[in-house]
Amino acid sequence: MADADDHKRTIVYGESALAYIKRNTLPAYPRSYELWYTYSAGYNHGLNRAINQVIQEKGRLSTEEMQSIYGQFLAPTRLGDRLNDVGNKVSQEVEGIVDTLKMSADATSDYGNSLEKAGAKLKSLKDPEKLDRFITNMVQATHNAVASNKQLEAQLLESKRQIESLQANLETIRYESLTDELTTLNNRKHFDNTLERTIAQAKESSTSFALLLTDIDHFKKFNDTFGHQTGDQVLRLVALSVKQNVKSHDSACRYGGEEFAIILPQSTLEEAAEISEKIRVAVMSKELVKRSTGENLGRVTISIGISTFRPDDTAHSLIARADDALYAAKRGGRNMIKSEKDLDDESGSRVA
Repeated sequence: MADADDHKRTIVYGESALAYIKRNTLPAYPRSYELWYTYSAGYNHGLNRAINQVIQEKGRLSTEEMQSIYGQFLAPTRLGDRLNDVGNKVSQEVEGIVDTLKMSADATSDYGNSLEKAGAKLKSLKDPEKLDRFITNMVQATHNAVASNKQLEAQLLESKRQIESLQANLETIRYESLTDELTTLNNRKHFDNTLERTIAQAKESSTSFALLLTDIDHFKKFNDTFGHQTGDQVLRLVALSVKQNVKSHDSACRYGGEEFAIILPQSTLEEAAEISEKIRVAVMSKELVKRSTGENLGRVTISIGISTFRPDDTAHSLIARADDALYAAKRGGRNMIKSEKDLDDESGSRVA
């Protein structure tokens, strides 16, 4: 059933992508399809914002503009290029530190040699005038050594600041690679990685955990009626309700489109049901107001399906049970929670 639903959903996105390509009279290259498919699915908020801005200003997207937006938001090398750039800068900073330390070592060695020679020479100095010049030279050499050390200290502090800045850039890149831009929840990549890791830990420790799949009721109709911006507002509202009702060790993700997934480590079915109910009520309790007009759009509801890990589970089987429970909630009238315990042999088509 999960595969059938994915088929229906992705076919809609694919048909929408082709319609956009035709509407903008663009060549149907694979990257054109990828760009408009992503736009239709709404996964990449930055991409959608960039496309909407161009269309609002010019009425359509040209091939050049499409390629530019693709390069900015979808090009496979974009993240790699940023990582390479940070890596190169780190290498440059390290090389600079090595050069600075080498120069400092040379200066210290020279000063040491000067002191050694001065010690030998001092024994033979009897003339007060020569002794005075000697002391003046040694004071100057000492000043030079102190100045060199201060310069080294300043350069090392600057390098430390630069490296800390580069570390922050790396953390930003990591965050962006694992975060959904629109909702600021974890993204699908993070979900897949976390689920596999949680399954491995559960098998190793012979424990269980729960998986929640959440879907916004009638989202497509809502999105088509009030527009993508209001649809984005709905997604943020649901994401906020999720964040406010999960713990720091839980993993809340945007699973795709209007679906969210939540991994609850070491949680029972009953505990997962309690959290699900809190999220459902939190979403339903918020009235949605259209920002541009102040119009009250009513309330949003969600349906939730729950599964718990079994020793023989794979990621696919665990997700499939949660997905089946989710659509049992849809068939049951929406705005409700169903778990794998509620599943029966009922057959029939799903509703969106």
